Amino acid sequence: MRRIKEVIVVEGRYDKNTLSQAVEATIITLGGFSVFNDREKLTFLRRLAEKQGLIVLTDSDSAGFVIRNYLKGTLPKDRVKQAYIPDIRGKERRKRCPGKEGKLGVEGMRPEVLLEALRRAGATFLDETAKVPGKERLTKADLFELGLTGGQDSAARRQALLRQLDLPEHLTANGLLEALNLLYDREELEALLQGGNGQQETKPLLFTKNPENDIIR
Repeated sequence: MRRIKEVIVVEGRYDKNTLSQAVEATIITLGGFSVFNDREKLTFLRRLAEKQGLIVLTDSDSAGFVIRNYLKGTLPKDRVKQAYIPDIRGKERRKRCPGKEGKLGVEGMRPEVLLEALRRAGATFLDETAKVPGKERLTKADLFELGLTGGQDSAARRQALLRQLDLPEHLTANGLLEALNLLYDREELEALLQGGNGQQETKPLLFTKNPENDIIR
């Protein structure tokens, strides 16, 4: 399975399921047209674009292009690549009838078609053994040590961190871990949580270890 550096954004979860069988990458779902009114997600996408680069992969129907064009006007153009799937007539297996325009969406594409679309978009394919030098990934154990899972006030701590980092409030613990690994390395996050981000009024809220008997949620 090919690894891709950029974050890939798709319309929905079925698209994500199909794409995850073709590539190893961070895949973000837009929730269709709901992204138009989701300022938190758009802010999150802008940050991911600046940090890692984005690839937009929507369906080839008119709805897909409405979403794509909206993102073009919202996200930084120099940090976003556009991947296009071909117009192929048909319907996805889970659907009883074809879509309005009779075209297959991302979820109906074969892996080799998706890989070619990403290649043409200029996706950065990484060697299987390649690692980002000097970057130590955060783990679930780190979230536990920071009091973000396993404690009675873990949910409140996560919400405080999400607000502090301008991340979507509905991120789960797993989603938070993924977002933190995309945006920060361990040293950067620890400095931020300890108030080392240049803002003297910021308090180190999160460096309290959980009791030994707590269970990770």
